[in-house]
Amino acid sequence: MLDNILTALHLFKLVDFIDILVVSVIIYSFFLLIKESKAYPMAIGLGLIGLLFLVTRWAHLFVSNWLIRNFVTYFIIAVIILFQTEIRRFLTRVGARTFRKPLALRSFQEKIEDVCLAVDYMADRKIGALIAVENEISLNPFAERGTLIDAVLTKDLLVSLFFPHSPLHDGAVIIRGDKIMAAGCLLPLPATHEMRVSFPTRTRHLAAIGLTQETDAAVIIVSEESGGISLATGGSLERLIDRNTLEDRLLEYLKK
Repeated sequence: MLDNILTALHLFKLVDFIDILVVSVIIYSFFLLIKESKAYPMAIGLGLIGLLFLVTRWAHLFVSNWLIRNFVTYFIIAVIILFQTEIRRFLTRVGARTFRKPLALRSFQEKIEDVCLAVDYMADRKIGALIAVENEISLNPFAERGTLIDAVLTKDLLVSLFFPHSPLHDGAVIIRGDKIMAAGCLLPLPATHEMRVSFPTRTRHLAAIGLTQETDAAVIIVSEESGGISLATGGSLERLIDRNTLEDRLLEYLKK
């Protein structure tokens, strides 16, 4: 065995190192993507099955090894089914990598106080709101479902869009940088979801989860029943205490 290791090291080339590095980055990126989702325990389980396969092969447990080996095809199908949301999000994120994120983030930071003040105002008055903040993945397909606004983001404009009985108050507002792209937008509902805590109203919260499952956007929700503030990221939802917590969590996520 030592001879095999020495032979492998002797034949090791730069291209082999690059190959290993690329595979490592892909695996790391995938695990980073699913670490906060319900797919993470599934990935650990599949990893343990792979480890068991290596152990049975090393220990010459022929029957166990044969059984695992013959189920490899089914494992591949299971991975595609179980991780379809994560795989789609990963491929979308890879295809959406651009150099505009630092500029968009900087311009959004200049307006984040307006967003938080508007959310705080609506929460106090129990005005329902659904605000999607674009990250790296473009939200154009969802903006096209609503009404184009393309206006500079301000607290008053944001509040007016969600004011009861206004034509656009039922849909979502989409923000890109320091501008409101569109309002009255329809967001996708999730195929599967897991609410860790109960919410008085579910439609807005489910729509927020649905968008964050398909994209890397951050979605702010204000409940019209309780006035509670929530933030959806990466397909999960958390309830926030006040606008200061919202600002901290929002910037923390967008800077990743």
